[in-house]
Amino acid sequence: MLQIAVRDQADVVRVRMSEDELVDTVRDMAYASGTFVVLQRVPDLPDTYAQACPENGAWTVEHRAGSPARHYGTQVEDVEQVAALLLGWAREDEGWDAGAAWERIDFGPDPEPAPLELSEQDERTLVAEVRRLLVEGYTTLAQAAEAAEECLVDKGVRPVTKAQAKQLVDRMWLERVAEQRSWVGETDPERVARAFAALESSGITARENFTCCRSCGNGEIWAENPEARGFVYFHSQCTEGAAAGQDLWLLYGGFDDSEETTAAVGREVVAALEECGLTVRWDGSPDEAIRVTGLDWRRRLVG
Repeated sequence: MLQIAVRDQADVVRVRMSEDELVDTVRDMAYASGTFVVLQRVPDLPDTYAQACPENGAWTVEHRAGSPARHYGTQVEDVEQVAALLLGWAREDEGWDAGAAWERIDFGPDPEPAPLELSEQDERTLVAEVRRLLVEGYTTLAQAAEAAEECLVDKGVRPVTKAQAKQLVDRMWLERVAEQRSWVGETDPERVARAFAALESSGITARENFTCCRSCGNGEIWAENPEARGFVYFHSQCTEGAAAGQDLWLLYGGFDDSEETTAAVGREVVAALEECGLTVRWDGSPDEAIRVTGLDWRRRLVG
């Protein structure tokens, strides 16, 4: 599978698609108007992406290589050449960009350094908030930058600019990416994801980091798949606890609100988690949350 995420004009993101799927996606774009695709690395790297869109009988293909000053574009007539260029970029093939007439697109000079101008306490608070998001692992680069910009806002005063937030998050993101390169094999959050995927395929709606709290989660989970037999999820407060070294609390149930269905769903959830090598604590009562214990929370960034 290609280590990329692909976003289309409908804002649908597909992660780690196959080479054939990428080629088919590009070919399909030729038959519809207003289409485009944007490819990013997995994990995402700041200011690094490729994109393509058909227009007026030709294709515009662009890529950015780490900064606005390294943004290049070309016009291509043949859809197969477009697919080959994007596939080469996705695989990081040497010389992938050969055979096209690239021109640098002028976005102006790269942004100047934007050092933070904060008190020591405010800077510690800001860095800790960004670090929390990165360790939890569900944020994107853009979301983390927005959170950094908003973190210290007080009564309309905005001590962190957009440029300062982006530069801080880019640096911390790359540090986290370097950390996760040393991780070997499947991590505990990936085991949770694998268990949830199995539950989803068996007819139980399973969602990670879903909504902000239990009230919102219970109110919204039914709409995810009205045909499901039941549900299991953990919300963002559960994620925060697991990332801080606590148990991961799972909320579950049946859509008929019966204790029998809730308990049955709970047993399926526990079985799926244990099948993936996770340790679970649950007394079998439909009134008690399922807890995944002993987690080493290392969720790889995608973003």
